[in-house]
Amino acid sequence: MKKLTVLSALVATPAFAASGPFFSLGNTDFIVTLSFLLFVGILLYAKVPGKLAGMLDARSVQIKKDLDEARALREEAKTILASYERKQKEVQDQADRIVASAKEEAMEAAKQAKADLKTSIARRLAAAEDRIASAEATAIREVREKAVTVAVAAAGEILAKQMTADAAAASIDDAIAQVEAKLH
Repeated sequence: MKKLTVLSALVATPAFAASGPFFSLGNTDFIVTLSFLLFVGILLYAKVPGKLAGMLDARSVQIKKDLDEARALREEAKTILASYERKQKEVQDQADRIVASAKEEAMEAAKQAKADLKTSIARRLAAAEDRIASAEATAIREVREKAVTVAVAAAGEILAKQMTADAAAASIDDAIAQVEAKLH
């Protein structure tokens, strides 16, 4: 079956379809075939297939070089990314430590402020108590002084009512004698 297909393909070529002899310059199919063969010959003489293969090989080498460079750049980018991620983690850890330290310092400062406030309140309370005691002592002294003044005035009135001239002279003489005894 294959042989029959190949035979029918050879028999049905365009060269057999033309009228007249095939190998004449009047047959266009012969001229086209001859031109094609001449063109292929020139291409082979000019070594175009070798040049095309060389260009394709050079292009293949360049593509391979570009791929290798891209792989190297990708690996470098991965390394840099890992480095930045590590640095970011370190910075985040440091920031967490700073925040924790700041919280501890704030708690310490709050405790210290509470202690200072308690001390200040105790000091102010003691000062207020001292002022109250002083005011109380002053009030007691003033009351005593007032009581003494009132008592002296009352005693003076009572003595004035009860005192006679002879008793006053005797009292004066007695007072002079007491002063004289105390001075000597």
